Amino acid sequence: MTPEELAQGQLIAYNAHDLDAFLTFFNDSIAVFRPPQIEPVLHGKVEFAEFYRRERFCLPNLHAEVTNRMVLGNKVIDHEKITGLNEQVLEVAVVYEIRDGLIHTVWSFSADKLQGIVSM
Repeated sequence: MTPEELAQGQLIAYNAHDLDAFLTFFNDSIAVFRPPQIEPVLHGKVEFAEFYRRERFCLPNLHAEVTNRMVLGNKVIDHEKITGLNEQVLEVAVVYEIRDGLIHTVWSFSADKLQGIVSM
């Protein structure tokens, strides 16, 4: 699969709340970062799976919409609007790094935290 196909496949599984399908797109050593934190907030497929089982796929209205996607080599950058977590829409920029045909690293930047990180 191409990096874009991997990103799209995991998005489809996410929106279907299909944990088994979702996990097939990620490497066993998946690391998830939420800057400005410098350590991963999730590390390894077991911890990753448990988080999504407990914190995401149990929410019946959970849905992510990609409003913009860029592919740059082995990275896919999605601008997503996520609904169903709470009453507000959560806007995030998510970077997926693909290696050896699977997603190895994810960086998730929430719109409200970007101001302190990025300055041009």
